[in-house]
Parts: sequence; structure tokens; C-alpha cells
Amino acid sequence: MQGLTDKVILIAGGATGLGAASAQRLANEGAQIVIGDLNLEGAEKTAAAINEAGGRSVAAQFDISDDTSVKKLVAFSVRTYGGLDAVLINAGDMGSVSKDTDIVDIDLEVWDRTIAVNLRGHMLVTRHAIPELLARGGGTIVYTSSIASFTGDPQRPAYSATKAAINSLARHVASRWGRDGIRANAITPGLILTKEIEEGASPELLQSLIARSRSTRGGRPSDISSMVAYLMSDDGEWINGQVVNVDGGTVLR
Repeated sequence: MQGLTDKVILIAGGATGLGAASAQRLANEGAQIVIGDLNLEGAEKTAAAINEAGGRSVAAQFDISDDTSVKKLVAFSVRTYGGLDAVLINAGDMGSVSKDTDIVDIDLEVWDRTIAVNLRGHMLVTRHAIPELLARGGGTIVYTSSIASFTGDPQRPAYSATKAAINSLARHVASRWGRDGIRANAITPGLILTKEIEEGASPELLQSLIARSRSTRGGRPSDISSMVAYLMSDDGEWINGQVVNVDGGTVLR
């Protein structure tokens, strides 16, 4: 990808899974990476792997639902590398997903926690990152959304609603600051076979999920990290305000 060398990129939610894969891909492209996560041990492990491979990365603990913590993370990124050029907002509370039943039965604490992390938290990272991006003459924000944001689902109403709101947040940022040099896009993954999913789901379930797509396989973390890198690179500089499906053809729109 063109234009990623020496860029300062914050991964908000990068200890494991898609965030970690994206951190590693962007570091391979020559970017300087800050990995923020509530799971500090995981963030440090991912940063260490990047550095051992010859990349540049540091880790920091933060809570995306806490305004002060988010502000400190952005300040840490700027202080460490001298500025901020791009942000991937990828954090989520996966513990709440299994408790996200339906709109009648859902525990309000689960609803509120999902909103706090998946929506309010993404807003907080956005609002603290934008002034720093503007200070560099512009930059890029990529949000991890989900195909659940528009497919409709009899379960997970909080998850689906917040992901739909993330899509709207990306469009708002692109509309408000696009002419100031800021690009904002959301990626909507389909079934991504992370280590956690492969270990936790039965082969039969995985095959049934793959059968719903128009592909011969499930998604890989590299499918998402490649799109993250593209959207943040100069190659993707004319893409703004978009919601991009990376789902093996599960959803056509």
C-alpha cells in the first residue's frame, strides 16, 4: 500500500482478533502503531510481536467507555510518536453479546453496557482523535462495524443497533470534516474465523454459517486487516463516508 510508511496509527481495541491482525498488517506497511486495549497484557503481547518482527509499536491500557481514559490514550499516542495520522476503532464488549437476547427480555445493564462501548466509546475516540488529525492536515478513521447493522436479526438488538449507529457516525464525520482532509469509513465483516471463534464453535455450526455466504470459506482476519490498510493508505484516498462489506458475498447491496 502507498502512503503508510511512518504514519502514526492508533488501534483502539488491538490486543487480539481483528485489531491485532490490523496492527500487524499496518506495521508491516511501515506505520508506527499504538495498541490501546483494556486487556493490557494482550496489547503488550501484540506490540512485542510487532517489534520482534522489526516493526514499531507500543501498548497502552485504556477503557473506551471512559472519557478521561480515551483522552489520555490519544494524548499518549501523540506524545509517543509526535502526532496522529489514522485511527482504527475496533473495541467491543464480547461478553455482552451472549446476553443480548431480544428487545423484550434484554437486561438493561447489558443494553447500557453495549451502548457505552460500541457507540459512546466510538464517539469518544472520534471526538478526541479529530483535533489531532486536523493538526496533521487530515487523516483517516476506520470503524469496525458488522453486517448485523443492516441484515436484521431476531437476537442481539443492542449489538445490531450500535453497529448501525457506527455506520452513521462514519458518514457524519466524512460529511462534517471531509473537506478538511479527514476520511471516515466503516467495515462490515461477515463471519471471520478468529482463533476464538474457531475454538468455541462446532465444525457443523461453522459449516452452516459458511454455507450462507457466496464463498468457499469463512473470512480470515487478514481479509479485514487488508481492507483497513487499503482504506488508510493513499490508494484509498478517494473513499470517504462508505460502509464496506467484507463478508464473502453474504450480503449483497
